[in-house]
This record gives sequence, structure tokens and C-alpha cells, in this order.
Amino acid sequence: MANVIDQDQQWLLNCLSATLDPNHEVRSFAEASLNQASLQPGFGSALSKVAANRELPLGLRQLAAVLLKQFVKKHWQEGEDSFEHPAVSSDEKAVIRRLLLTSLDDPQRKICTAISMAVASIAVYDWPEEWPDLLPFLLKLISDQSNMNGVHGALRCLALLSGDLDDKTVPALVPVLFPCLLTIVSSPQVYEKYIRTKALSIVYYCTSMLVAMSGVYKTETTALIGPMLKPWMDQFSIILEHPVQSEDPNDWSIRMEVLKCLNQFVQNLPGLTESEFMVIIRPLWATFVSSLGVYVRSSIEGTEDSFEGRYDSDGAEKSLDSYVIQLFEFLLTIMGSAKLAKVHTWSVDANQFVADEDDVTYSCRVSGALLLEEVVNAYGREGIDAIMNGAKQHFSESQQEKVSGSTIWWRTREATLFALASLSEQLVDLEVSGPSRVDVGKLVEQIITEDIGIGVHEYPFLYARIFISVAKFSPLISHGVLEHILYAAIKAIGMDVPPPVKVGACRALSQLLPEANKELIQSQMMGLFSSLTDLLNQASDETLHLVLETLQAAIKAGSETSTSVEPIISPIILNVWALHISDPFISIDALEVLEAIKNSPGCIHPLTSRVLPYIGPILNKPQQQPDGLVAGSLDLVTMLLKNAPIDVVKAIHDVCFDAVIWIVLQSDDHSEMQNATECLAAFVSGGREEVLTWSGDSGFTMRSLLDAASRLLDPKLESSGSLFVGSYILQLILNLPSQMSLHIRDLVAALVRRMQSVQIVGLKSSLLLIFARLVHMSSPNVEQFIDLLTSIPAEGYDNSFSYVMSEWTKQQGEIQGAYQIKVTTSALALLLSTRHAKLAKTNVQGHLVKFAAGITTRSKAKLAPDQWTMVSLPAKILALLADTLIEIREQDLADDDEDSDWEEVQAGDAEMDKDLLHSLSATSSGRPTYEHLEAMEKVFNKDHEDDYEADQLCVADPLNQINLARYLRDFLMNFCQSNRPLFENLCQSLTESEQDAIQTVLNH
Repeated sequence: MANVIDQDQQWLLNCLSATLDPNHEVRSFAEASLNQASLQPGFGSALSKVAANRELPLGLRQLAAVLLKQFVKKHWQEGEDSFEHPAVSSDEKAVIRRLLLTSLDDPQRKICTAISMAVASIAVYDWPEEWPDLLPFLLKLISDQSNMNGVHGALRCLALLSGDLDDKTVPALVPVLFPCLLTIVSSPQVYEKYIRTKALSIVYYCTSMLVAMSGVYKTETTALIGPMLKPWMDQFSIILEHPVQSEDPNDWSIRMEVLKCLNQFVQNLPGLTESEFMVIIRPLWATFVSSLGVYVRSSIEGTEDSFEGRYDSDGAEKSLDSYVIQLFEFLLTIMGSAKLAKVHTWSVDANQFVADEDDVTYSCRVSGALLLEEVVNAYGREGIDAIMNGAKQHFSESQQEKVSGSTIWWRTREATLFALASLSEQLVDLEVSGPSRVDVGKLVEQIITEDIGIGVHEYPFLYARIFISVAKFSPLISHGVLEHILYAAIKAIGMDVPPPVKVGACRALSQLLPEANKELIQSQMMGLFSSLTDLLNQASDETLHLVLETLQAAIKAGSETSTSVEPIISPIILNVWALHISDPFISIDALEVLEAIKNSPGCIHPLTSRVLPYIGPILNKPQQQPDGLVAGSLDLVTMLLKNAPIDVVKAIHDVCFDAVIWIVLQSDDHSEMQNATECLAAFVSGGREEVLTWSGDSGFTMRSLLDAASRLLDPKLESSGSLFVGSYILQLILNLPSQMSLHIRDLVAALVRRMQSVQIVGLKSSLLLIFARLVHMSSPNVEQFIDLLTSIPAEGYDNSFSYVMSEWTKQQGEIQGAYQIKVTTSALALLLSTRHAKLAKTNVQGHLVKFAAGITTRSKAKLAPDQWTMVSLPAKILALLADTLIEIREQDLADDDEDSDWEEVQAGDAEMDKDLLHSLSATSSGRPTYEHLEAMEKVFNKDHEDDYEADQLCVADPLNQINLARYLRDFLMNFCQSNRPLFENLCQSLTESEQDAIQTVLNH
């Protein structure tokens, strides 16, 4: 009999039981025994027998199945990364596979799941070649209506397997599997919702693979899905047409799987689904409407169970929120599908109240806001009108509820304000751009003026939402209302009110203070500073960053009182910074507050005097400090150094310089090394040549700076430790040029060695910037710099010039930041202008060679890695210069379609820039005027400052003032005129768009 327990099995059972013993020694001995037994033949089959024996306790069987899965991972397939000897024999593998399959109809669902996971782990290695009967067995099992446990087990196993299907197995499997699944889904009288839901999950996984294939095998995929589409859409319609059930997670789950499948169809196969889509419109609307009532009762009124945070036996979430989020995601897909007929605006009243609006957890409320944004993006003013009508209706309903004495009238109003605030950017832009039917400011003011007098303790969330909404819509609200809210927020910060109100008040102040009339608020500032410092002591970790953000805004707004409050605020902020040094978010917020104090008139000297006695001992004894304190202290010192007067730089030098050098030379902590490197760069930038004299021995100081550079450029050092060495060396060559000129050859050799060992793209780009700056510094004798590079060897290349140019031309398109792009692009132009013989003899990577279409698997990638053309270096440089012109010209046009956080410019200037750029791009035959080039440069600078903060240490570099568009225009004209045959020959290798860009600036 299969269930007879022999002596060996009894030993195994005893060991398994002992691993659950509360005694640590007993557990450890049992685990060691099992580990030793796993190396003996027959261990895997023994585990399988335990898992399959239904007469044994559930816990032991489940444990055996889990251990079996681990055993398979280690001993099943030789050559795998996780493999450990010995390998399982072929005979034992056959026994294990047979026992597992016969156990899939186990009535215990936890066992069934564990067995299915073991089957799936084996199938990864054996199916289909070594286990051809797996799928036939599973298909037979799911078709057996007399064995519901078997149906469940087979579905669970197929669901796990479907995640590993590829483009070869799916086309063969779907025609056989989907009819079986359709029978299950379409037979509610036979199969319970739970089983039908699992069947739909397999449809979703297989459909995901099919739509992934559709981009490459479009004809084959269409032929495969087309005949199946109508019966599935009919079933989806039947499931969705019934009202959503209260407190029924199985009902929610089956709808969620339907929505996931529909999402795949609509998103990836719109041509197929357009004709069928109308079948589900009415049922989908019915589901949406009935969901609202269930959601209100469960998540707003709290009279029904929403099953929040609960999961089924397979680990799938079964809460109402997860279902509603999926519903919103499908609606978002419909909004973004241009081929589908219009769908009416949907919105649901989501009210999960949270005090901290920075919570990034994906929720129904967030999902609903995304849906509203998509409505606006898809339908413009029409969508906005619909949303505003809905907002007015909900506001009116809340007024009626309030009059009737409802206790939850305020929830509808708070949700309405939240919905409008989530669209504040679009709504404000619409109102500012010109008159419209949408009077958002009037509606918001109406709500505010009606509710601002309500009891703050009775309705804290509504009160908080009012503060936040005013901040969002401040450009549309009258000055009188804004001042009233500003004063109310200042007052609320100092009152004993619920935390959400203070959160809202902080958000309002953060937004309103920068634009507030400084003269009107000065009398309130001392009281506000006092209230905010008190609030700092009460704030939790979740709200501390918001208080710090508000304090920063207050300091900037109340700069006239800064000298009075600096002695009060600075010690408190320093304490917050020190207490939260291990929390990067809070410590950075605190540092930004200190920076705001530093930048206030008359505060940098007292702040520096306050910080140095505390920071000096930390940096001078770094090994005795808690984790993070040294790195954080270096950040603080760097902040004080940037843009500081020379006497402040010297004062900091006297206390900290030697310690910073020591940290760079001796520390193994990468965070400390990175921050110390930035600190040294700030010392050199702020002190310049004077920094060499402050210690009394300029030669020793220079050697110390070079020793630091030498360690950071050591190729054996991990890339992370050297991350900011580029910025440091850039400051050395900019501010100590005569001293560094003596070491250029050694520096270049060290830079090449470091580049060849770099694993971080950003670090390599920063080192390339050094080479670019050295090209400029060698002008007008750039040929000599090329000769220098040619004379220095580089591993794997003819010389350093070949290596550097190979990497430079590959990385140029990835370099970020306006300053960095200006320096590297103009340096490439300088190199090309030399016409040095070495350029023409150097070949670099050109374009990617594209082969036949198809899905690129890992095995294919290994057999056929990417291949590139090779082009001459001059041709590649000219192509890169043309690409830069294209980028500069297109950035403003791209801004028309994309949101941007570019720095503010006057509206008139911005419109003028757009007009100029549009006229430039439209008239390629006309030579760009000075004004055209200036407009292009302004847009270029703004775009790249958005991606990377402008490095304050590089602002003083004269190259930062280059107008890149004008520079390239002048260079190309001179290069063309000086050697037209060469220029025309190089242009032949350019793409059509690159040639057009150059022709535009040359007026050809």
C-alpha cells in the first residue's frame, strides 16, 4: 500500500516533527539531519510520499512539500546556478513526478498549493521534453466535473505554469486549453466562483504572452485569438452584468480577473476588440454603478465588511479596494484607447482618510485621481466640463445632506475638493490661458467661504482639505481669500487642533508663503517660527518632513527676521538633523532648512560658528562615530562651503580640511568617501589658490590634494567610492591650473585606468567631462593634447586616444546636464577642427545593425549579441554635433506635449521663444538669426536644468556661458568653408535628419 510507513519514512517524519519543536537545540539537530539526508538517494521521493500521504498531519505534509521544492532547486538540474551535488537520478525523478500529479486533487487547498508549486518548479526543467504527459494529465483533470478538488489542483498548477510559458508553448497550448477554461467559466451552476476565478487567471496569463507576441507575430496572434474572442467577451458580459455583491470577495475577485483580461485585450489588441467591445459597455457600466453603492457602504459608511488586508489560500488579495483599483485601471485603459468609441466620464466617491498626503501607497483614491486625469487628457475641455458638473452636483448634494442633518455630509465635500485638487494643474492652466466656462476658482471659493467657519475639531479632514485646496488653486483665488486662509493656517499651527488640520495648514503655508506679501506677514513671522519649532518637537516621523518643509518656506519668506530667530531655530534643526541622520529624507530636509538659514542675510557667520565646534570632533574621530554621522557631517560642511565668503571657507578649512583628506585616504565607507570628495571639491572651489597657503605649507597641501585624487582614481577601488571624483578633479584643473599642469600626463594615465575599471555609467561620463575640459585647456594647441593621449598606452587598445574616443562617442548621447553637454560637445568640435591625422585613422562605433524580427530570448542574445557598424571618428563627431542641434531644436516642441517642471520664465519670454523656435523649424531654408539661437539656448538650458541640478561649483566656469546653438553654427560654417570637400564627404555618412539639421544652420 502506498501509505504504509516503513522505518526510513518514520525517521523522516520524526525529523520533520522535530523541526517544529520549540526547543532550539532539537530544531537545529533535526534541520542538520535533514540537510545530511538530502544528500542520500531517495530523499526526494521520500518527501514526495509524505506530502502525498493524506493520512498524515497537514503541517508535516505541507512542510514536506516546501522542502521538496527546495530540494528540486538544488539537486534537480545540473548546470543551474543553484545546483548542488548530488543530482537526482532519472528513476527517482519519475517517482517524484508521478506522486505529485496524483496528489493534485488533495482536498486540503494549502497542500494543493504546495504540491502545485513543487510541480511548477520541476516543470521549469523537465517540461515538455522530459515530462510530456504533464499537460495532458492537467487538461484531463480540469475536465473531470466529478472531481472538484482535482479541478482546483489542476487550475492552481496551470496558473503557476502559465507564468513560465514562452512563445513556442502558448500557441500550441491555447487552442486546447481555452475551450476547457471556457467550459468552467461559463458553468456557474457546476463550478464555484473561486474555481472560475482561477480559470480566468490562466486566461489572463496566456493572453499576456499572446499580446506580447502580437508585435512580432501579429498575423499568427490575430488568427489564434480571433475565433476565441466572441465567446470570451460574451462570458465577460454575463459576469459583469449582475450587480456587484456586498461582502462577497469571491464576486469581487472574478470581476477583477475579467477586468484584467479585458485590459489586455483593449490595451494590446484594439483592432480586434473594437467590434466586440460594445457587448460589454452596458454590463461594465452596471458593474461600475453597483460598485459605488458597495464601496460607499463598506469603505465610507463602514456598515459592511470590505475585507481589507485579507487574502485567499493562494495568497491573492481579496479586498474591495483591490477590485476597485483594477476597475479604475481598466477605465484608464479605455480612456487612452483612441480606437474605441467614446466612453462617458466615470468617477467614484473615494474617501479613505489619511492625514499624511505624502503617502505613496496605491489606493482607490489615487487610482480614481489617475482616471480623472486621463479623462481630461483624452477629452480636454469636454472632459473638464463633465468633471466640473459632477463636482458641482456633489457639492449640491452635500449641502442637502448638511441641511437634512446627515453626519457624513462633509465626506462628499472633502472628496470633491480632493478630486478637483488632483486636477489642479490642468484646471489652473485652463483658467489662466483665457476665459472659459469652467470657473474653478469660484467653486473653490464658494466651498471655502461656506466651510471655513465649521468646527475644526468636528470636521478636521474637511478643514485640512480646505487648506490644501487653497494652496493648489491659489492663482485662481482672490487675494482677500488667500490672505484669510494664510492667516488661518498660521493660527492653526499654533492651536490645539487635530493633526490632520496641522498637516493641511503646513501644506498651505508651504505653497502660499513664497508668494505672500512680505510686508503683510512680517508681523506674524515670529509667532509662526515659535509655533513651528514647537510642532517640530511633537511631529512624528511621518509628518516631520512636512514641518521642516514649512519651516524652510517660512525662513525664506521671513528673511528680515532671520537674524533674530537663527539662535533659536538653528540649534533645534541641528538636533533634528543629528537625531535622524540615518533617515536620508528627514536629514536632507533638515539640511535644506539650515541652508535656507545660511542664505538669509547676516546668518552664515553665526551658523558656521555654531556648527564647527560640533562637526570638528566628529570628522577628526570618524571611526568612533555611529553609522551615517560622518557622511552626514560632510554633507553639512559642503553645504556651508558652497558660495560662502572666503573668511568662512578658511574658518571651515582650519577645523575640517585635514580630517576630510584623511577620510578620503583611509575610509572604506563609500558614503563617507563620496561626501568627502564633494567636500574637497567645495574647498578647492571656494578657496582656490589661497587654500594652498592656509596650512603654512603649500607643497604639502597640494600633495594631499593629489594623494586624494590618486586614491579615488585607483582602478582597484569600487566605482561607488569614486563616484564624485570627476567633480573634484574638475575643480582642481579649473582653480589650480598652474599646479595641475605639472601632472597632466600622470592625471590622464590615471583617468584612463580608472575609466577602464568603471562599472557606473554616471562615473564614466564625469571622467569624460575631465577629458573634454582638458581639450579646452589645451586650445589652441589641441593637436598636442591628442599627441599626449596617443603616447599613453591603454589596455586592449592601440593607445589612450583610441580608447577615450571610443568611449566618448558611445557615451556622448547619455551625458546629462546643460554644462556637461556644452563642455563635451564643444570639445568634440575642437577635436574635429584640428584635422589631426590620428582622427581619420580611428574608427568608432556607429549604428546598431538590425536583424530579422522576432522575440529575443536570452539564448538568442547569447548566440547573436548586438552588432554595430564602424565609422571614422570625424564622421561620428559630425553626427554627434548634428544630433545636438536636433535635440536643441526639438526640446521646445516636445514641451508642448509633455508636462515639465522647467524653471519659471516670464510668460511673454516663453511665448516669444516658442514662436521663434517654431518659425526656425518650419523654415529650414532660412539662416537662424541671433534671436533664434538665443531662444534655442534658453530652452536647452531650461530642459537640462530640470534633469540635473546645475552644479554650483561649475557655474563660474566660463564655458558655462557658451551659447551652444550659436557655437555649433559658427563652428560648422568655419569647418565647411575651410575644407569643403572633407566636410561634404563626412556629411554623406549622416542620416537625413542630421543632414537637414546642418543644412539649416548653414543656409543651404
